[in-house]
Amino acid sequence: MKIDTDLRRDVLDELEWEPSIEAADIGVACHGGVVTLTGFAPSYAQKLKAEQVTQRVHGVKAVANDIEVRLSGRAERTDSDIARAAVDALKWKSSVLDEHIKISVSKGWVTLEGEVNWQYQKSDAYEAVHHLVGVRGVTNLITVKAPVSTVEVKSRIEAAFRRSAEVDAQKVRVESHDGKVTLRCAARCARGRSVKRPNGRPGRHRGCPRSRT
Repeated sequence: MKIDTDLRRDVLDELEWEPSIEAADIGVACHGGVVTLTGFAPSYAQKLKAEQVTQRVHGVKAVANDIEVRLSGRAERTDSDIARAAVDALKWKSSVLDEHIKISVSKGWVTLEGEVNWQYQKSDAYEAVHHLVGVRGVTNLITVKAPVSTVEVKSRIEAAFRRSAEVDAQKVRVESHDGKVTLRCAARCARGRSVKRPNGRPGRHRGCPRSRT
């Protein structure tokens, strides 16, 4: 495991390597693999980018992002301006049903509320607004409501495994609870390979907002 001084140097080097970040304004502290970022960023998007860059450094276990967003004069926007821009941004995002999303803005902080059918739609709504000029932060309170029950999803997954030539369905247990499907394998049940969905890709089944193996 890296010592804190080495990890701090690696994080600083990675931040300086990233051209979209003003690394000179960011402070870095490390303790036991936990990295704390301080300082200032000219936009919320750059604050998030600094966190993403830090997370990709080997040895980082967690990131506390205490960077403060300080907008320049040209980046200042009224809450009404930001709200209108957020509404327009969601309309341009084809994956998001914008009529199901409610937006509120207070002192540059955007809050998203509503219901969607998929986790990716919730994520796309966040991605559509977090980079807007004048935004100081985003709270994503959108809930994911599966279009079908997890019991039905569980049944469909089990049937798909029984049809698959690559998966020994008898050795895979499918569990569903609280909107989440979990696949458990008692042994090497896929000819020496990890369990995948029958279409060959790991991930969630239609109608299930979350899944894991």
